[in-house]
Amino acid sequence: MPDTTTDDELVPRRRPAALLVLVAVVGLEFLAMAAVTVFLLVELLTSPAAGIASGIALLVLAVLATVWLGAMVAGLRRGRAWVRSGVVVWQVLQGALAIGAFQGESRVASVGWALLIPALLGITLVLSRPVTAALVRRD
Repeated sequence: MPDTTTDDELVPRRRPAALLVLVAVVGLEFLAMAAVTVFLLVELLTSPAAGIASGIALLVLAVLATVWLGAMVAGLRRGRAWVRSGVVVWQVLQGALAIGAFQGESRVASVGWALLIPALLGITLVLSRPVTAALVRRD
């Protein structure tokens, strides 16, 4: 039986450092979002909620965001082209949350910086030339 494996499949592509850093940034965001989801679940189960419906809705949104980030990490690790748009959307949303953390009556600058720095790093990396080249569609 002839070997039908292409040379590209035999020699793994070397991933650029920018892509590895992006995987780490989005992976850490995924872990943080998973921790927030667990926290919200524990709070919903243990604390009396003023509005049970809003608590459940917030938990569902947190679960969806965690699953989304998990898909982004998996797509980045596999070098899929479709992941770029999802990562950009997440970084923009995270940046908007960071700006909100800097403003208003309950502003917490440390939370704002903790959200803004990875968002800026992530959007810079996902739009960088090495990451764009590594994630280009291959048919």
